[in-house]
Amino acid sequence: MFSKQTGIDLYSFFSNDTLMKAVISVGGSVIAPTLSQEKFVEYAEVIKELAKENTLLIVTGGGKAARDYIRAARSMGASEAVCDLIGIALSRVNARLLISALSSAAFQDIPHDYREAETAMSSRKVVVMGGVAPGQTTDAVSAILSEYVQTDLLVIATSVDGVYTADPYINKSAVKLDEVTPGELVKIVMSEEMKAGAKTVIDPLAAKIIERSKISAVVVDGREPRILLDVIAGKRVGTRIVH
Repeated sequence: MFSKQTGIDLYSFFSNDTLMKAVISVGGSVIAPTLSQEKFVEYAEVIKELAKENTLLIVTGGGKAARDYIRAARSMGASEAVCDLIGIALSRVNARLLISALSSAAFQDIPHDYREAETAMSSRKVVVMGGVAPGQTTDAVSAILSEYVQTDLLVIATSVDGVYTADPYINKSAVKLDEVTPGELVKIVMSEEMKAGAKTVIDPLAAKIIERSKISAVVVDGREPRILLDVIAGKRVGTRIVH
């Protein structure tokens, strides 16, 4: 996978034990499928291992809890913008829980925007944040953050093992793609409805940011946190977004 942003073959780059800067989007559905510390602890162990030799910024999603709160708010007539704010709040709760699990390995404040996240990187700690603004999913936040701090890689850890030609939970004939161009990705995800709490492999805004910024990215099944070790080691897992 060649990165036009960095001008290097990333899979060769990974194998050279070179310090890398990466943004990892951890979907709420994988880190907090239920209110349990298990996945937070598992993710913390993997992230601490990776952070020994790499600069990491983590963006957590809101998951089921956010969708439940958003559903309740929507039933009471809340606007989509208000529902977005609820989702942001829950994503920051998950960020706080992950920071707790990471303990001293993490920067202890949650950045509320991209500039704060960039400043927090100077601590040499793992930076963990949630949502930023209404209308942006945490995937979009991750893509914009990756663009803003100029990372080598964006990893999107979700509850599906990659990008499919259609929703595999709905369409049984959907085919998993090992590689996809940003343009192809945009076409696939544009059919999804953008609403607060939407559950998609990657949202259209994130796909467009990846396309315009030529960010090297990979979509993987994050239900097993140790897959992040495979990604950083350069193993070909999930779906690579190639430019």
